[in-house]
Amino acid sequence: MGSTDKETGASGPVPLHEPRPTPLPSPSPVGPADPAPEVGYRGPAACSAAGITYRQLDYWARTGLVEPSIRPAYGSGSHRLYSFRDVVVLKIVKRLLDAGVSLQNIRAAVSHLSARGLADLTQMTLMSDGATVYECSSPDDVVALLQGGQGVFGIAVGVVWRDVEEALEELHAERVDSGETVPGEHPDDELARRRNRVG
Repeated sequence: MGSTDKETGASGPVPLHEPRPTPLPSPSPVGPADPAPEVGYRGPAACSAAGITYRQLDYWARTGLVEPSIRPAYGSGSHRLYSFRDVVVLKIVKRLLDAGVSLQNIRAAVSHLSARGLADLTQMTLMSDGATVYECSSPDDVVALLQGGQGVFGIAVGVVWRDVEEALEELHAERVDSGETVPGEHPDDELARRRNRVG
């Protein structure tokens, strides 16, 4: 979301760690929903889909960077359970870390992502110069950032969303209400089903 200068009327991207001149919009009532709100994902599945190690996942949960929104770990023997949205945020954090963004700015980005509606997320592009993270919600915001010589890389949240969705389809999930395991659809299984239909 870009800010608007009241004197000039100019708009552009705003660093996420700076106070915003206007409050964040409330979550949009329309748009994509969580693809699987009735299931969650244990640590190994979340790590696989986000492309991170279990050590990273554990550290981020213990330090409050990205905590599982469905079920935290309660002592030994319990398992954290992450929502689809949590896994999307994990993957974004991994990309920001790989780009050298500071932990302070990553925390600001995570907080910002958590405050936005699902429809807003899929339309959002996060840009960073390696030091500061910006939200760009329009092509004009991206152009303004690039013209300032600041933008180095961008993360299209909608693309990350689709990547995570595809990865999780092949991994085991857990029903939130019963704890029952929901097996993923392995590509080889789908290929076998297609062959059986043809045969």
